[in-house]
Amino acid sequence: MDSRHLGNEPLRSRRILLGLLLGYGTAIVALLAFIAIRLWGEEDLAHYREVRAFVEKTYAGEASRDELLQAALVGMLDDLDPYSRYYTPTESERMERETRGVFKGIGVVFRDVPADEFKGQILFPLPETPAQRAGLRVGDRITAVDGEQIAELGLAGLRASLSRPADGARLLLIEDLAGDRREALLVPEQLTDPSVRRVRLLPDESGMAHLSLLSFSRETPLEVDRALDSLKGRGMRGLIFDLRLNHGGVLSAAVSVARRFVPTGTIVSTEGRGEAQVYEAQAEDATYAGLPLVVLVDGNSASASEVLAAALQENGAAQLVGEPTYGKGTVQTIRRFHDQETVAKVTSAYYFTPTHRNLDRASDPARDYGLLPDHGVELTEDERAPLHRWLGRYSPPTTVLAALEAWEEAEGVTLIQRPPPDRQLERAKAVLRDLMQSAGDR
Repeated sequence: MDSRHLGNEPLRSRRILLGLLLGYGTAIVALLAFIAIRLWGEEDLAHYREVRAFVEKTYAGEASRDELLQAALVGMLDDLDPYSRYYTPTESERMERETRGVFKGIGVVFRDVPADEFKGQILFPLPETPAQRAGLRVGDRITAVDGEQIAELGLAGLRASLSRPADGARLLLIEDLAGDRREALLVPEQLTDPSVRRVRLLPDESGMAHLSLLSFSRETPLEVDRALDSLKGRGMRGLIFDLRLNHGGVLSAAVSVARRFVPTGTIVSTEGRGEAQVYEAQAEDATYAGLPLVVLVDGNSASASEVLAAALQENGAAQLVGEPTYGKGTVQTIRRFHDQETVAKVTSAYYFTPTHRNLDRASDPARDYGLLPDHGVELTEDERAPLHRWLGRYSPPTTVLAALEAWEEAEGVTLIQRPPPDRQLERAKAVLRDLMQSAGDR
């Protein structure tokens, strides 16, 4: 998607030109320089050339023109606002994983240890991945990839080796918990990075479910649909939708999820340089309208997660429990530059809730938050830290729980992080009980 125009302020334009001209004369830069000459004149460009020549002649360190170009582009967008950004080729791969919800790999979760203690040990393989199909199991240790030892690669090198774009299989040397060795031949694939991290029926609560969503990618609506259908099949009568630690992501994904619960009315609107866009509910998509619903939020719930929470709260579909949200009410438009393998993200609009509230904290100097919960529960940092660690990790599939528990018992270690004490969840359960009771009385 192409970004919108950034404005015609002279200072900003000159910064843009300076950033571009610090790099070498690719065809793209040459074209922009030609346009700049037509708009601002040769005398301005002469000064930019002087600055570049001064840097190249005077700078005591070493910097290639490639490096100067990347640094200039990063600085150009960083100067706009806190959310606009230019991603270098290395960074753009991570950004694509966050927005598209996909990555290239074999599909394993490694044991969580300090970097200097990493030995390639697998906690568990993800379902329906090359790792699972090749028979990789709980506790297996990857000792080498295509002849390169893990001790030399480290975690970053191993991940890079398993995700590099070259086609073809990887030969892995595997050692299991008993010390037996074997080989496995795997072809890395494009895999979904789950944004749904916790899906469970709460113990001792009749039909009460908990679904934790860590981000919003293009794959999120399908993930949520699968999770909800699974919970419904297991007897879900009410849901706690956990958006804590959810920094946001793709706006359209948040809109799609909101439409599952809101049958009529506005979900969100966006207003920027162009024409305003209004996203409405669609009755045919509201497959879970009327389900008793509570949403957990905190100060790390931002952007798209605030869109979802506000849509549910203001349309009367859910009550919010927890702490005030972050207050990021801006939309970023993404432009991919495929030839350079880079990505630019620029703030292009503000979003407004169904009652037309701008939740961005910058819109009101007296406010340092976005949404206020209906039921406030403030956590201490000692409570919040272990909770965020638990929310951020992958949830083991039920098929591997027995093997993980056996490993824990055999070695006397903790491999599966259990849910920590959670006063916000306890309050959410109490609110949901009341909602479920009211729904049963109708």
